[in-house]
Amino acid sequence: MFTKLWRNEKDAGKYGDVPGFCKSVSEMEVKKNAYALTPGRYVGAEEVEDDDEPFDDTIKRLTEKLEEQFAEGERLSAAVRENVRSIQWR
Repeated sequence: MFTKLWRNEKDAGKYGDVPGFCKSVSEMEVKKNAYALTPGRYVGAEEVEDDDEPFDDTIKRLTEKLEEQFAEGERLSAAVRENVRSIQWR
């Protein structure tokens, strides 16, 4: 990891890698990856704490939430259509 200032800007603070976001790598590491600059090759993913929720429960919960959001979206779309009709702009 480099400790240079970001863009050599005064008072910018020292650079630090942020897993899942940014990483400073050497030219050798880039060469080792056949000069591919795809960020995922270098930055990895930030650590996520396991919530111990079983996968089936997670999918069920997220699916139910998505269905609620779809229903809310449809309700809002209908309300917008009704409001547009009520102003009779045509």
